[in-house]
Amino acid sequence: MKKRNEHFFAVTAPGLEEVCAAELHALGMAGVKVVAGGVEFHGGLRELYLANLWLRTASRILVRFAELSCRDFPTLYRKALRLPWGRYVKPGTLLRIRVTCRRSRLHHTGRIAETLSEAMSRALGEVAADGEGPQQLLIAAFEDDVCQLSLDSSGELLHRRGYRQDVGPAPLRETLAAGILMLLGWQGDRPLLDPMCGSGTFLVEGALLALQLPPGGLRRFGFMDWPRYRQGLWDALLLEARKRAKGNSPLLIGTDRDESVLEAARRNALRAGVLEHLSLQPLELSRQVAPDSPPGLVVCNPPYGARLGQGELNETYRVLGRFYGSVLGRWQRAFLCPERRLAKATGLFVKSLAQLQNGGIGVELFEVN
Repeated sequence: MKKRNEHFFAVTAPGLEEVCAAELHALGMAGVKVVAGGVEFHGGLRELYLANLWLRTASRILVRFAELSCRDFPTLYRKALRLPWGRYVKPGTLLRIRVTCRRSRLHHTGRIAETLSEAMSRALGEVAADGEGPQQLLIAAFEDDVCQLSLDSSGELLHRRGYRQDVGPAPLRETLAAGILMLLGWQGDRPLLDPMCGSGTFLVEGALLALQLPPGGLRRFGFMDWPRYRQGLWDALLLEARKRAKGNSPLLIGTDRDESVLEAARRNALRAGVLEHLSLQPLELSRQVAPDSPPGLVVCNPPYGARLGQGELNETYRVLGRFYGSVLGRWQRAFLCPERRLAKATGLFVKSLAQLQNGGIGVELFEVN
């Protein structure tokens, strides 16, 4: 793999494909193309490591290493046996195989997984079926009798940066928070306010973005267990990242009425190395005033109704509308919301910027006109 030009795929949540493509372009990647479910690009080991280290909006990075045309299981086994498994999988690795099928003669997902596992086991000498140790995810996607094989290079999903070990109710995924900031055009050059900050995901992601710190700098990745992992290359990329980092950020303010979730936000920010850049204050939404700073971006993830009655929920959005409208009239103002009815309860003129998903719930990103 060291000298090969590999085909990669950055998996994204719905609505974040274009943002992820912009990130890849900024990293200097070649062959960037938005497709269903994510973004294609290509490169070598350096590009693979860079994508895992720096992408803020991708869920995982796949290596699309083979396509097999086959209409029966003997052909699948024979062709899979000849693949260069040793580039990616060590003997004894715990293997997970995920299979999907569309319009193909081979449609028994369990038998497809068994056939691929048997071929790989024979090619490598041994592949573990269970137990402790490194895990490798193989994704086999059959469509029109062609099987595309992809290996996951990320390991744990990329939103698991390593810092968010304390969460409040209805947490926001790190990749979604970063993507929303980018969709709103926030680049870390003006203040950021979250008046319902919870465990602080918008603010920590904002700090990482403003300080130009890599979101993957605190964690391990699946490719680190591959046979040809280059520790020296990874260390060099981390050194480059440290040289790029900035020392200052704009004003980053988070408020919440619940002191316990603010403590969670402080612990998360501390683990991320950005606590000194955040101002976190216990404060009711109805009592907030405009920060003593130039206008910036205010964004929040209000309750959706699971924990509040309908009357309290409507009142929360009315209070949010008053705060956005009368207190922060010169700021760029945005919020997440699953229902246009609730968005209208703010009393503000809003437009929908993106259709997204938060914890499996369809939501829209609204911006105040």
